[in-house]
Amino acid sequence: MRVNERIRVREIRVIDDTGQQLGIMPPPQALAIAKQKGLDLVEISPTAVPPVCRIMDFGKYQYQEQKRSREAKRHQKVILVKEIKFRPKVDEHDYQFKKKHIERFLEDGDKVKATIFFRGREMAHPEIGRRILERLVQELAEVAIAETMPRMEGNQMHTILSRKPSSGGGKAKPAKQAAATT
Repeated sequence: MRVNERIRVREIRVIDDTGQQLGIMPPPQALAIAKQKGLDLVEISPTAVPPVCRIMDFGKYQYQEQKRSREAKRHQKVILVKEIKFRPKVDEHDYQFKKKHIERFLEDGDKVKATIFFRGREMAHPEIGRRILERLVQELAEVAIAETMPRMEGNQMHTILSRKPSSGGGKAKPAKQAAATT
C-alpha cells in the first residue's frame, strides 16, 4: 500500500474520512487536505483509473487489519492428517489396535492416512494390502468416509479417511456427558 508522498500518479480520486467523494485532483492537493485534518492519504485501489485514495489514519487502519486477521486465525480449525502404517502381514490384534487409534483421531476432527508398506516380495501381491484397506474402510463406514480409494504409489498403498459430516462435532461430547451426569 502506498501512503502520502509515495503516491506518484498524475491524478487520483479522493474519498475523505467521512466517506464523501472529494473528486479527482492531483496528489499534492489531496495530501494537503489530509495533513490539514491530521490524517494520511492512503491508496486503496491502485488499479482503478484514476487510482482511488482515502483520507484516513493509516496507523489505526493497520491496527484494525491486524486485529481482524488475529480474530480470523482464532476461529479457524486446523485439521491435521495423521498417518497409521500397516504391513501386509498385520496380525489381528495389531489391526484392531490401530483401528481404534484411527477412530480416536477421527473423533478429534483429524483426517487419517492409512498406509500399507510393502517390502521385497510383498510387492508381488498388492491385493493383500488392498483387502486390508478395503476392510478398514468398510469397518469404519459408520464414522468415516474414504476421501480416496486405496491406490498404490511406489512401495506404499494408501487411502485417506475423514470423519462423516453427520457424526457429531469435535472434542466435545455433550450427549455422553449428559448421560454420565444422570
